[in-house]
Amino acid sequence: MKLQVIYCYDAYCGWCFGFSPVIKKLYEEYKTVLHFDVLSGGMILPEKPVHITATASFIEKEYRNVEETTGVKFGEDYLWHIKNPSDSDWFPNSEKPSVALCIFKEIYPEKAVTFATEIEEALFIDGRDLTDDNAFLHILEKHSVRPEAFFEKLHNTVYIEMAHYEFAMVKQLQVSGYPTVFVQTGDTKFVMIARGYTDYETLKLRLDAVISEYS
Repeated sequence: MKLQVIYCYDAYCGWCFGFSPVIKKLYEEYKTVLHFDVLSGGMILPEKPVHITATASFIEKEYRNVEETTGVKFGEDYLWHIKNPSDSDWFPNSEKPSVALCIFKEIYPEKAVTFATEIEEALFIDGRDLTDDNAFLHILEKHSVRPEAFFEKLHNTVYIEMAHYEFAMVKQLQVSGYPTVFVQTGDTKFVMIARGYTDYETLKLRLDAVISEYS
């Protein structure tokens, strides 16, 4: 089988946002020789909606670490909700952006990395509420996807189940945090090449080692 890079992430993971430039660069360099897929982990799946006030103080400390380590910049529209949580109407939930990614992948399977990073930019730069259908509208327009069909699928149990199947797959891979990257070298064989934020040079070295061993 052709080697496949599997990126396990969550749309609400700030370290995944910091890792976006790395995984995008890897995808651009290797997309002609390797398959790439992105699996959503379902990091935030509360039984009852939980307001952003529950995590805002932690995020306010942590986002600076992400910026210093990775060089990304969180947008002011996102940070407003973190710095003014009592005025925010956000109830974060990983399900909808995960369903959205499943739909995007069905239309353009080769663009999984592109869509995953664009969904994160919608949150962490533009400050869009990912539990709102319209948060994805600008991505649909960019890729000429018909909004009516997309929004219909966004609430279809078939696609919701697809997202939950991905959550189960990520759990089966024993992913304990995000971002995590594997290379699938066989039907049931996965080699981990990143757990947590990893710089491009290190990731490339590890990927090249796997390619030379299994090609």
